[in-house]
Amino acid sequence: MEYVYAALLLHAAGKEITEENIKNLLQAAGVEVDDARVKALVAALEGVNIEEVIEKAAMPVAVAAAPAAAPAAEAAAEEAPAEEEEEEEEKEEEALAGLGALFG
Repeated sequence: MEYVYAALLLHAAGKEITEENIKNLLQAAGVEVDDARVKALVAALEGVNIEEVIEKAAMPVAVAAAPAAAPAAEAAAEEAPAEEEEEEEEKEEEALAGLGALFG
C-alpha cells in the first residue's frame, strides 16, 4: 500500500511518477523497496488520469456524506444515456484492473 501512497504523494506534489522518484520517496520513509513492485506500479499508472480516478473514487463518499444530495444525483444519473454509462464503466474497470494488479 505504501507504493500507491508514494505515487499519490508524488502526484499531489506535482512531481513526475517515475521509478526513481518512487524509490527515493520510499527509501526516505524507511521502506525496503521492491524494484519489481515499483516497476509494476509505474507501468499500471501509465496513461491513467489520477485526478479522474480520485474524483470517481471520492464521489460515493460525497454522496454518502450528503444524503440530501442523493435524489439530485439519482435524477442526474437517470438522464444520462445508457450507452454513455456503459462506456464510462468500461473505462473505470480498465483503470481499476491495472491498479488491482498491484495488490495481487
